[in-house]
Amino acid sequence: MNGVRELVQVELPTQFGEFQATAFEVHTGPVYLALAKGELVGGGAALTRLHSECLTGDALGSLRCECGVQLRLALRRIAAEGRGLLLYATGHEGRGVGLVNKLQAHVEQDDGADTVDANLRLGLPVDGRRYDAAAAVLHALGIGSVRLLTNNQDKVRGLREAGITVAGTEPLRTAAHSRNVGYLDTKERRLGHLETAGEELEPAPSPPPDAVRLLGDVDPPADRPYVVLKYAQTLDGRIATANGDSKWISGEEERAVSHALRAACDAVMVGVGTVLRDDPRLTVRLVPGASPLRVVLDSTLRTPSNALLLDGDPVTVVLTTDRATEGDRERLRETGAGIQVLPPGPGGVDLVAGLRVLRECGVRSLLVEGGARVITSLLSAGLVDRVVVGTAPKIIGAGTEAVGDLGVARVAEGIALRNRSVHLTADDIVTAWDVC
Repeated sequence: MNGVRELVQVELPTQFGEFQATAFEVHTGPVYLALAKGELVGGGAALTRLHSECLTGDALGSLRCECGVQLRLALRRIAAEGRGLLLYATGHEGRGVGLVNKLQAHVEQDDGADTVDANLRLGLPVDGRRYDAAAAVLHALGIGSVRLLTNNQDKVRGLREAGITVAGTEPLRTAAHSRNVGYLDTKERRLGHLETAGEELEPAPSPPPDAVRLLGDVDPPADRPYVVLKYAQTLDGRIATANGDSKWISGEEERAVSHALRAACDAVMVGVGTVLRDDPRLTVRLVPGASPLRVVLDSTLRTPSNALLLDGDPVTVVLTTDRATEGDRERLRETGAGIQVLPPGPGGVDLVAGLRVLRECGVRSLLVEGGARVITSLLSAGLVDRVVVGTAPKIIGAGTEAVGDLGVARVAEGIALRNRSVHLTADDIVTAWDVC
């Protein structure tokens, strides 16, 4: 195809390494940005991602889609291989319908339509993208054969029809979020995504754990988020030894489930005791997914300035009380953390007030990872909707219990659980239950 013009070429350093960035103008108008690593001409089919522009997902981190996570995952995969190309297609926003139309389709989705019917209600094509211009850019780069990083068979067909050999496909599976799981299901069920075309050259990565199923039906009350407790324990019910050691109770696969749960929720919360004892990051690392808002309950601001959960891209909010000095508030603000001063409650921050603030900030789903004091307080106050427990095949005897005294005198008065869900890992058992 004619009408492809190279505009500029420059080295682009990124968090995934250095890429050679080349901008191309095509006859249809949009600009295509090629991010190349290694020598692409010769050497067999190049690992390639044809990525459709998504301002809301790629740049703003929207949780309605998986685009931003896929973009970064593809760059990571290409960087790890040391040879490959990410071709960024502007003009593909909203499957080709444009930014404003995509936002209008979001409104239709909020009224109950899925991502396909939303476009149809607006008189828009379900998918208005074409791939001949992308193929022309690949030809201009001297690339005739690719291993395509995609879940979309239409991209495979489009490139093949335009003369590009798709020697294999490798899916980009991401951890679902409670806000986009319906969207992902529609793409798989109605648009044929997640199926691969052609023969895979290498085994595809294992899909992330189905954490959304463990979450249950996320239906938050008006005044607080949907609250999910998650902890790992030994078979005899301990989350740490008598001297406080808790690494690692569960196996890596169970920890991947925890990371998938983080990726599925809007926020993750711990108490300051967990910060001081374990210094967690509370980010998503073991699965491809977006890291949630990080929340710390810290009534006197004992959180150190160098705590790991104050570092990195995810925002951290510390819920505290007027018992914290203004000096400590300013100390943590200087790290980039948000500080919310709330009324005191039994033993710390008023939990009802804290959850209300999070709900007002847009948090619909909250994962709570401890410690035992926070878990016990939330259960005692009746503020928990779901409990997820990873049980490891270990017995350690004396140690820290996940749940402390709830004031239950008779077995019949205990907190009842229902709607069991079970997930088996190589070593551990993960069970999830609704709190009645």
